[in-house]
Amino acid sequence: MRAVDTNVLARFFIDDPDDPQARRQRLVATRLMQETVFVTVTVLLEFEWVMRGFYELTRADTSRVLKALCGLENVSVEDREGVLSAIEWHERGMDFADALHLGRSRRCEALVTFDRRLAKRAARLRAIPAVEVAR
Repeated sequence: MRAVDTNVLARFFIDDPDDPQARRQRLVATRLMQETVFVTVTVLLEFEWVMRGFYELTRADTSRVLKALCGLENVSVEDREGVLSAIEWHERGMDFADALHLGRSRRCEALVTFDRRLAKRAARLRAIPAVEVAR
């Protein structure tokens, strides 16, 4: 098994006709993504940022792509359960990075932050673990 990076995922999932290298790289990415591959949480975090920030995809589209990736049988996603929780919270309005931090903290009693907005959103979503504002 080999790990893939953000660039491979972007080429596999996103058709970028404005990039002259995209066609060649997309063919290679498609071949790679047919193998058994591993995707780290850090790659997922960056991939969401690239989809949102560079390609300007909507929250719904980024979530759809991330779910599709997690659903591929040949893809092993680091902490798939935490990632799937993060995708669900992201779909319901939470920033993906915050949702991923929270999803990866599920074995803890709480995620402590100074971000009051995150704490309110997590409470509204009944996210587990709870998010506590540091005092």
